[in-house]
Amino acid sequence: MKEALFKTFVSRFLILLLNFGLVIYSTNMWGSSGKGVISIVIADLTIISFFANIFVGSSMSYFARKFRTEEILPFAYVWAILIGILIPLIFSFSRAAEYFYFLVGLSVTSSLLTANINLFVGQQNIKLFNLYTVLQQVVHILFIIIIIYVIKFTSVKAYFAAQISCFTILFITSAFQITKSADFKKISFTKGTGSKLLNYGWKTQSSAFLQFLNNRLSFYFLEYFKGIVSVGIFSVGIAFSEAVWTVSRSLSVVLYSDVVNSTDSKDAIEKTKISVRISFLVTLFFIFIMLMIPAEWYAMVFGKDFRQTKEIVLLLSPGILAIAVSNVIGYYFAGVNKLRILNVKSLAGLIFTLVSSFYIVPEWGMKGACLINSASYCLSSGVLFWRFYQITEFRIRDFILSKKEMDILIRKMLKNKE
Repeated sequence: MKEALFKTFVSRFLILLLNFGLVIYSTNMWGSSGKGVISIVIADLTIISFFANIFVGSSMSYFARKFRTEEILPFAYVWAILIGILIPLIFSFSRAAEYFYFLVGLSVTSSLLTANINLFVGQQNIKLFNLYTVLQQVVHILFIIIIIYVIKFTSVKAYFAAQISCFTILFITSAFQITKSADFKKISFTKGTGSKLLNYGWKTQSSAFLQFLNNRLSFYFLEYFKGIVSVGIFSVGIAFSEAVWTVSRSLSVVLYSDVVNSTDSKDAIEKTKISVRISFLVTLFFIFIMLMIPAEWYAMVFGKDFRQTKEIVLLLSPGILAIAVSNVIGYYFAGVNKLRILNVKSLAGLIFTLVSSFYIVPEWGMKGACLINSASYCLSSGVLFWRFYQITEFRIRDFILSKKEMDILIRKMLKNKE
């Protein structure tokens, strides 16, 4: 587990750097309004993804070892196409149709690729999972370069066209790799398999969807009360939050893959606590680094409109730390199929966000949105901590790496540098 965990962390850190490169480029290329458009379209895509992930998400990972690939993947592909067309069509009745076709393309291709990647996780093929998560950033950037500097299409739509091209290429290559170990002549659609995928998928995704609304509802409140420019500025601060969560998500994916394939509950809990320790300390370190950067540097890198980024990060930092740790615990509960607590914690945070946003965002704008997000993150994470430590003993050292664990990490780093 430790080797897979380290390699996953390295790949996620690379993704973090590439993602920030994209953020810096998009803010300088299209400004705060362009970044606002990108943020809203990607937020819409994420909403669609939650519906698609009922079949293409953690269901693929959870049942990868329990059913043949030919039994579960066809459900995922058909569902990805149906949802990828239907939900954007529903959105088009309340939103401008300008980005409708891009949203359909993004929805279908990203969902198809997600099904393949999550299948790799369930098969404990973390190497391919890491490869394709990194390639999503690399290939996206390559297509942006081609579309803008070769084809000379410089509209913000170039961002979405490049992303669709990226998802399409990676889906085709990953599907080809899957066909090497699966016989698609034996494709079958059985009611029993479909119902199990649906039952597990909607439970995990209902929690994830509630948590997403908790994370992104501020975008829509800001757009409504303060305009698209405020969304663009606020989204950069949120991007820093999600970049820091790269660490906990790296740990969580490896932990989840290990837990769903394990029968030793004590071992699973101990591995969760190790992941919690690493996530807590590394996240604390990254937050410290971000807060040490002068505000002028943020403005210099992202553009003059983004001088408030440091203040946004400061206000979000307690929630960033809370979510980074609770992400790990959440994946433990998903791995052992105890999903009710995930819904409870997400619902608690969402209710707080929804009620407080109506009063605070119109008055305080971005600062209010930051305070709401941070408080909501802490509340929902607190619910998860409480439940986890009901089933295990709480110890302060759960958040402190031992000398032995530090030595192992250092050896891994030195080994990988050779």
